[in-house]
Amino acid sequence: MPENVALIIRFHLMGGEDVSVISGDFDGEPEAVAAIARAMDERRSLVLMRARYDREADVNGIVINLANVVSARVSKTDSAEAGQYL
Repeated sequence: MPENVALIIRFHLMGGEDVSVISGDFDGEPEAVAAIARAMDERRSLVLMRARYDREADVNGIVINLANVVSARVSKTDSAEAGQYL
C-alpha cells in the first residue's frame, strides 16, 4: 500500500476567507477531491485524521463543517500555479 502524500486543501468560505489544511489522509488529489465532493453532496462534515491546520507543527484529527464552504482546492503545492478552486 503506498504511503499517503501531504496535500494542501484550501477551503473558500461564504464570507470570503480561505482556510488551509495540510492533510495526509489521502493517496492523491483525485481521492481527496472525491471525498470532499461526496461530503458536500451528502451535507456532512469532512473528517481528517492526519491533518495540520494553517501550517502548525502538530498533526491532529480535524472535523470540518462544510456547510459554509463555497469551493475547495486540493494540491500538492501551495502556490498560485496550483489552479483554481474546484
